[in-house]
Amino acid sequence: MRALASVDFSTWMQGIEWWQVAIALIVAIAGWIVGHFARKGVLALMQRTNGLEIYAITAARITEYLIVAVGLGIALAVLGANIQPLLAVVIIVAVVGVLVMRGTADNFAASVLIQSRHPVREGDEIQVDTPGGAMTGIVTELNSRSVVLVTYDGRTVHVPNAKLLSDSVVNHSAQGVRRSQVQVRVARAADEPIDGLLKRLLATTLAVDGIRDPENAAVRPTGVSPERLTALLLFWHEATQSAVVTADVVTALATDFADRRVEAVVTSDIPVAGFIPRDKL
Repeated sequence: MRALASVDFSTWMQGIEWWQVAIALIVAIAGWIVGHFARKGVLALMQRTNGLEIYAITAARITEYLIVAVGLGIALAVLGANIQPLLAVVIIVAVVGVLVMRGTADNFAASVLIQSRHPVREGDEIQVDTPGGAMTGIVTELNSRSVVLVTYDGRTVHVPNAKLLSDSVVNHSAQGVRRSQVQVRVARAADEPIDGLLKRLLATTLAVDGIRDPENAAVRPTGVSPERLTALLLFWHEATQSAVVTADVVTALATDFADRRVEAVVTSDIPVAGFIPRDKL
């Protein structure tokens, strides 16, 4: 206000031509029109973005006021007004605002990208890096500050939006299905055909409820000796049902071996090489 009060308007108006006034009016009106439509655009965009609706009206008004202010500033400059003091105040306020709101602004901007590009969605199973190590959980909320997920042991994790975009994130459910595997170590007679044993393992696995894309399931032998066979069973299931379906597969194979009185070990935790003695199950 002091900057405007110091302006000598009588002296200033004497040197203004009619065309300067016309251009200033056009610029001011154009700024008002652009600001009006920008407000509507920002309002419509943010209302369509989940979690940003509460900020829509405020952001739309700030956008409109900023554009109108820029238009008025340009109009005054056309008329020859010295707007440098006013610009200095605006720049100082803007810099202070950026410094104060830096963390919040980073997360807010990241939330716009997350909810427009959809690297994760509500209901997705994702794995993220946290100070306590990698955690896997279901996304329950996307807001302007963080992505909220609930782990399978009942913990709630808030991952800042900026961190989610800057770090590696594994989305287990983006494709709808996921592949899991089970290792089988089963005793066999020296003359027992390997193909027949592998087919039985695969058939037992495919009979489990929850198996998807059975044509893409496979059994891969990883070790054969006269006394035993080691193989990996690969099967597909719904993305968020890994633990349930894998447990059912382990149970079905173990039950089949018990019914046939066959010595075997079935595990979903694949041991490192050399963990099992050479001639032991």
